[in-house]
Amino acid sequence: MHLRLILTLACWCTLPGSDPAMFRGGPRHLGVYDSAPVALDKVLWSFQTAGRVVGSPTVAGGRVYVGSTDGRLLALDARSGELRWEFRTGGAVDSTPAVAGGRVLFGSRDGRFYALDAATGAEKWRFETGGERRFTAPGIHGAAPRTERMPDPFDVFLSSPVVDAACVYFGSGDGCIYALDAATGSLKWRHATGDVVHASPALADGRIYVGSWDRNFYALDAASGKVLWTFATGQDPVLHNQEGIASSAAVGEGLVFFGCRDGHFYALDASTGKERWRHDNRKGWVIASPALRDGKVVFPTSDGTRFKVLDARSGSLLLSLENRAVSFSSPALAGRMAYYGTSDGWLHAVDLEAGRESAAFQTEGNRQNGPQWLDPTGRMKAGTYPEATLDGMIIGLHRMFSLGSVLSSPVVADGVLYFGSTDGRVYAIR
Repeated sequence: MHLRLILTLACWCTLPGSDPAMFRGGPRHLGVYDSAPVALDKVLWSFQTAGRVVGSPTVAGGRVYVGSTDGRLLALDARSGELRWEFRTGGAVDSTPAVAGGRVLFGSRDGRFYALDAATGAEKWRFETGGERRFTAPGIHGAAPRTERMPDPFDVFLSSPVVDAACVYFGSGDGCIYALDAATGSLKWRHATGDVVHASPALADGRIYVGSWDRNFYALDAASGKVLWTFATGQDPVLHNQEGIASSAAVGEGLVFFGCRDGHFYALDASTGKERWRHDNRKGWVIASPALRDGKVVFPTSDGTRFKVLDARSGSLLLSLENRAVSFSSPALAGRMAYYGTSDGWLHAVDLEAGRESAAFQTEGNRQNGPQWLDPTGRMKAGTYPEATLDGMIIGLHRMFSLGSVLSSPVVADGVLYFGSTDGRVYAIR
């Protein structure tokens, strides 16, 4: 592994991390963070899986729980990276697990949702959804033939569960949002949307907030599943014929924040769903989920290749930094630092007070395969995607994944940063 230090980071004391530490800042997925920063100057360990690691790790009780496209949910020792147990499913595990009540809860592309004993990996229960699938659209991403409906290969994540004392909530490729009894797996309620739900819910004030590929954002009563309000995002059939919401919401300041593939980032009133403001990303999608801190909302964009900080109340742009590649990774905030990944196999650390990148970490995939697929400026070479067809797109995507793309959202716990990459590794660095 190679480390690139652009500017020496200030020395920070390590504060005890929350337990569990997980995607979106905690078990309710509010996108609010309170961890201490990490310097990124030491690799503690890495663990190699047989697939890609797309979802984020969850750290609880001295273990790191993480899924892989090889169909396994893994429990690793947080200090050493040693495998403690594994559980095999019938499909890729592209969701981030939740840990609550001594159970690990997660979904798989086999169409099942699982609850395992956190200590042993023994199955406690499973729930059959209506099945998993990727979002589809005619001529996806401009691929020929334009009239043929195609699965979107960039629909890479599964919905990650949010939990409270009694229930677990998640979305599914069958188009439904589910609420299950966390102890037994019995169905409490489900709500059908018009398309795939791969965004992860947020839970705040007795409400579930989540978007769907049907272009609508939903606020549901957590107890009953009753729709409290919906908000319709925009359409852009000329440039992007596949609008919808993959970004998971952040909740704070009385507002709900999320990105959309219509090229905008939205802030809605959490009580009413009324639009407070929207930010135009100039046709750039926002697939990553935003993070909140000190009245600011933070997120990277995909094809716009920007890292942005907005004023949470007004939506005014406070900071915009250029990346060399797209980003699906949701930022983790720790002190003055924001950590997120990009598709070229780099994990970035941005000093929010200084307004610049302070450090970056290079994955093994980037080190090994970067010379083949990246030009001297660090951007994808022309011809990486060989043709404007679905097959050509999939070939190009696999080439990008060979770079160790950091699609996983990093998690900070006890002075250590954990994340996965498409070179199949789980990393622990400090």
